[in-house]
Amino acid sequence: MKTLQVDLELVKKYNVAGPRYTSYPPATKFTDAVTWEQLSAKIEENNRTPRDLSVYFHIPFCETLCWFCGCTTVITLNHDKGKDYIDYLGREVAKLAPRLNKERKAVQLHFGGGSPTFLRPDEIRRLGDIIHKHFAFSPDIEASVEVDPRRLTRDHLVALREVGFNRASMGVQDFNPKVQEAVHRIQPREMTQQAIDWMRELGYGSINLDLIYGLPYQTHDSFNETLDTVLEMKPDRLAVFSYAHVPWIKPSQKILEQKVLPTPETKLDILKLVIEKLTANDQYVYIGMDHFAKPTDELTLAQRNKQLQRNFQGYSTRAGSDIYAFGMSGVSQVPDAYWQNEKELPKYQEAVDAGRVPLHKAYFVTDEDKIRRETIMRTMCDLSLDFAAMSQKLGINFEKHFESELASLAPFEADGLVKRTATGLEVTDAGRLFIRNIAMCFDNTLAPAGERRHSKTI
Repeated sequence: MKTLQVDLELVKKYNVAGPRYTSYPPATKFTDAVTWEQLSAKIEENNRTPRDLSVYFHIPFCETLCWFCGCTTVITLNHDKGKDYIDYLGREVAKLAPRLNKERKAVQLHFGGGSPTFLRPDEIRRLGDIIHKHFAFSPDIEASVEVDPRRLTRDHLVALREVGFNRASMGVQDFNPKVQEAVHRIQPREMTQQAIDWMRELGYGSINLDLIYGLPYQTHDSFNETLDTVLEMKPDRLAVFSYAHVPWIKPSQKILEQKVLPTPETKLDILKLVIEKLTANDQYVYIGMDHFAKPTDELTLAQRNKQLQRNFQGYSTRAGSDIYAFGMSGVSQVPDAYWQNEKELPKYQEAVDAGRVPLHKAYFVTDEDKIRRETIMRTMCDLSLDFAAMSQKLGINFEKHFESELASLAPFEADGLVKRTATGLEVTDAGRLFIRNIAMCFDNTLAPAGERRHSKTI
């Protein structure tokens, strides 16, 4: 792929609120009207065959709050809370795991947060024992963990390898000391490098770094220095997120309003820098949205072979696996349903103590949802649609079913972001940046622009 050039006028034109499509319909459509009895029937149906499993554990704890954070967290210095939480996870797993088909293999394992490395190394091992007791791992499992290098020891990484983890992701955000101080996350380069060195020494096969642009005091030149530092570290993947300022959801973000936030023009200039610099000389492939991967990375190869998919962990190489999530706020996904655990720790614990599944909200997927989900998935992952293949796969006349939606792509065609072909359509290299906007054309749940509870698409 050649270096991508970013047209800032197009970015301004298409930068509107829209879903990230980690699910379809999006999580904003989940409802508390679904009962556990109704959901239980869907789970029973899902376990009639030994489908692949993706198992997720949410560890919500952090010692301190990063003021940009939008995650579901519990801030505490009391590490005994982690010890108690593992007991709750063990009881939750013990209640649900017997309902799963015994022949199912876990092809993915993910620890997210919060910060999973808030747990002490021996607590990680204990959680690993619980997981191995109830789930059988596939020999080629992709096991990924989010780590916080600020409070990381080598023994944390040893314990995670013993559990079976072979991939790791770290938040960096920005290496500039002034930016780090402004967002309440001091993380010197040496600290991040030490964590990477330990991971490579211990055999972690893939390392991902997360960056955020749009934070206080960031400039084109300062973020260029951060990118130079990151490129020297040679991560396998990069996720470069746009800071979403939503203080009405995350009140702590109001603190950042007292700082000097970049202007919208500066923020877009940084975005242009990121894409053009990372894709120069084929260093990284722009997968789409926020994600970049080395040309030889499994993510890049999966996209090239049209085997990529999206789920609540973002882009995934394990198509066809069902997510069973544990811990507060965890979101599970099977073909016919989504469900989310209680989002507050006391409510989660109360449900587990009462012997109940900690169900918060759920959604049952309709036949029409499935048609649109597959269309959006293939658009975002394959960057193309073969109309005949989609017709056969979905059992519909694709062009007729989506006649108005395909017509709505005309502005994207005119701007060179999608291209009609003899067999379907393709998203151009320039169109990768606007993939959320393109996918939105196939979404029949989308609220009017002024009523959307989503981040901006770019």
